[in-house]
Amino acid sequence: MKFSLLSGLATVLLSAGSAAAAAAATGTIDNGPFPDDLNGSNFTYPWPVKVFQFTSQLQPLQMAFMDIKPTCWPNNKTAVLFHGKNFCGPTWETTIRTLAGRGYRVVVPDQVGFCKSSKPAAYQFSLNQFAWNTRGLLNALGVGNVTVIGHSMGGMMTARFGLQYPETIDEMVMVDPVGLEDYVQKGVPYISVDDSAVTEAASTYGSIRGYEQAVYYVGEWKPAYDTWVNMLVNIYYGSKRDAYVKNQAQIVDMVLTSPVAHYFGDLKPRTLLIVGDKDKTAIGAQWSPPDVAQTLGHFDVLGPLVASQIPDCTLYRFANLGHAPQISDPDAFHKVLLGWLNTQ
Repeated sequence: MKFSLLSGLATVLLSAGSAAAAAAATGTIDNGPFPDDLNGSNFTYPWPVKVFQFTSQLQPLQMAFMDIKPTCWPNNKTAVLFHGKNFCGPTWETTIRTLAGRGYRVVVPDQVGFCKSSKPAAYQFSLNQFAWNTRGLLNALGVGNVTVIGHSMGGMMTARFGLQYPETIDEMVMVDPVGLEDYVQKGVPYISVDDSAVTEAASTYGSIRGYEQAVYYVGEWKPAYDTWVNMLVNIYYGSKRDAYVKNQAQIVDMVLTSPVAHYFGDLKPRTLLIVGDKDKTAIGAQWSPPDVAQTLGHFDVLGPLVASQIPDCTLYRFANLGHAPQISDPDAFHKVLLGWLNTQ
């Protein structure tokens, strides 16, 4: 009788997970070939780019992604990696190689509005929509449960994915996520998409590097970081410049108006939160009054606070790192990540 009850429970849970996964975008996989300048980015990716073709908000769209098979004996697990606003799939390259070397299949999408994915002229951006699109991609690939790892805005998206599809997640990792605080609630003034687009359009190599050096890398700079700055400049001044500038302004608006900070207590998956104590990333700090700006982006405080709110959470703090520990100290970062993944 006990075996029968357990089997029945497993069936119910499997059905629930399948139903959750089914509530997602539907589409097909296109293996290419594609033009070098796919959707306005001619940056060369370290693995072949594929495309998830689907319809969203009454228009056909392309979601570019990389799908990397394990380079050692498969562990039958899949990791999906979510990039941040100023990042693309390739910025996860070292993490991809590390996970593939431990038996993971690794799926790395560029979200709509970013990098090699579509830059729609009219789109309502939301974290829920990003999660919907990504779950649809995974379904099209035949992927069930996943380990979700997100950085920066991708960490914010990881939280939303965890709320939207908890039954399809084995565990989740948030790396220096934006949105650990509700920026508007803390006093960040609203600015229009039009005003944000002016700032986005003015982005140059110098402005992007200056911001990243100060905020992401604690004032330090390594020549390798230039790769990721030039990757962005390539899109800002590429063939889809106008659409990209508008999309990025819309995404700033999305981050400000779609907080996840009030829902951390509702997250069900086992969670690892990684922060660099010297990270000071805060959306809107640059146009906030000084008395507001100085209260934002204190990851040394936000990390422990949020970790205490998530029911099943492990916190790891890098005392001397900033916003991108997977890039600035990959050896230390991956030691922490793999150590936690192995404690299941």
